[in-house]
Amino acid sequence: MSEVYATRRARLRECSSASGSAAALVSRPANVRYLAGAAPHGAVLLLGKREDLLVCAEPPDDRPTDGRLDEAVRVHALSGPGGDPAVAAADLAVGQGADSLAVEEHHLTVSRHRAITSVAPRLRLADLGGAVEQLRVVKDEEEISCLRIGAEIADQALGELLESILVGRTERHLALELERRLVDHGADGPAFPTSVGTGPNSGRRGHRPTDRRVEEGDFLSVCLGATYRGYRCEIGRTFVIGTSPADWQIELYDLVFAAQRAGRESLAPGAAYRDVDRAARQVLDSGGHGEALPPLIGHGVGLEIDEDPQLAPSAMGKLDACVPVTVEPGVHLPGRGGVRIDDTLVVRPEADGGPELLTITTKELLAL
Repeated sequence: MSEVYATRRARLRECSSASGSAAALVSRPANVRYLAGAAPHGAVLLLGKREDLLVCAEPPDDRPTDGRLDEAVRVHALSGPGGDPAVAAADLAVGQGADSLAVEEHHLTVSRHRAITSVAPRLRLADLGGAVEQLRVVKDEEEISCLRIGAEIADQALGELLESILVGRTERHLALELERRLVDHGADGPAFPTSVGTGPNSGRRGHRPTDRRVEEGDFLSVCLGATYRGYRCEIGRTFVIGTSPADWQIELYDLVFAAQRAGRESLAPGAAYRDVDRAARQVLDSGGHGEALPPLIGHGVGLEIDEDPQLAPSAMGKLDACVPVTVEPGVHLPGRGGVRIDDTLVVRPEADGGPELLTITTKELLAL
């Protein structure tokens, strides 16, 4: 993996040099981990003129969930408490002879920016922009393997829940049980707070579990994800509790399923982000639910659960191969409930079989 991290840092150096900066300071945790293999709390990465340094407030632990630091990156721990690694990194950049430093302005706070200017007044600061985020969009096969294992863990946790008795249990209890099962099966932890919605709460995007209990005839919507070696995936499913689904539940489910299928089938290298969104959105709109559509149909996943690309109506850009994304349309009817179906897939060319589905739990409307 050391060569992989070295290659990533070399590509970022090219971006930094192109903007006229001799060194770069990376402070966003996911970006630090992507380039160095590990991101201890509060650490920043300096790509200096002479060497690359991971600057930390204190020596990093060897916790596996924090990643494994690339041996080519030297750790520089601050000598005293209360110091700011970003400010110290800027001072170290000056010590290496840099007269300019590219920083992640979208992550750096105003106070940090001022502190750097105060410590290194002759250091010209430039904006690195989203250069690292753009490098992260296309995943290598090692990254995809981590996502695939995370998806298997999430599928397993969800499958075990479906085999248990659900009626009478609260949304909060079910969410906690799912997160425990994720860890039991080898996840670092949940990729995001698990969402469980029942009855009128079902189908809500980002619903926070409550003490509402599962009842016969409810829609039950679940959205969860596993983190494995730092990489995060996502799965969402909707079921009916206890009895055969009502006609309105079947009709709504079939509509969301058709929209999700349309979005999945449109994933291909060269497809415009907005066209993937449109493929799923048009199905929901034709079913009379245009006023309740989500802001986006899907998004990229990786070291963060919501990263580029954004599959949204106004999104610019086109998909590449080896880009993992979610396709997650949903409809919520106030007072009644709704349906969400969410998969994580990897964009693949047609010659390789088309999009690779990572989350494989059935999308059949089950009565549990």
